[in-house]
Amino acid sequence: MASLVAMSSKPGAPLAPPSGPGGQIDYRLARRRLVDAVRGGRVARLDVCDAHPELLRAARNVGTALGETCPICEDAPVVLVSYLFGPSLPASGRCVTSTAEIDRVAQGARSGPLTCYVVEVCPACGWNHLHRNFLVPHGARRGRAAATRR
Repeated sequence: MASLVAMSSKPGAPLAPPSGPGGQIDYRLARRRLVDAVRGGRVARLDVCDAHPELLRAARNVGTALGETCPICEDAPVVLVSYLFGPSLPASGRCVTSTAEIDRVAQGARSGPLTCYVVEVCPACGWNHLHRNFLVPHGARRGRAAATRR
C-alpha cells in the first residue's frame, strides 16, 4: 500500500486530490511497463522523450521535484507539473502550482467538475508520463488533505 503524506498549499508540495468520494487514478504500472519496454529495446527513446515545448517550459519553471532520477536518461531529476481541465477553463487547461490555486480555480469554475492531471517530466531529455489524475468537484474547498504521493 502506498504511503500517505500531508498536503499543504506551499510551493514545492505535491498536489492532493480532494478528500471524499472519487479518489485518484495512479499510472505507476503503465509507467513501469513503458520504462521496461524502452530499456528492452521494444520502444524507441525518441517515442517517449517527446514532451511538448510548453510542458518542458512549465517543468523548468514551476515543476515540483519528485526526488527521483529520470528513468530514461538516468541523468536528471524528474519533476511533476499539474494542469486543470474543465468546462470553464481554456481548451489547453491551466497549469497550477499549489492546492490553494486549485481551490481558487474550483471556486471560480462556472460549471462541472475539474480534472487535475499530474505529469512526470524530465526537463533534460523530454521524458513525460501521466503520473496521476483526480477530480476536483465544482466549487469545492479542500483545505488540507492527505494524498498518495507515489
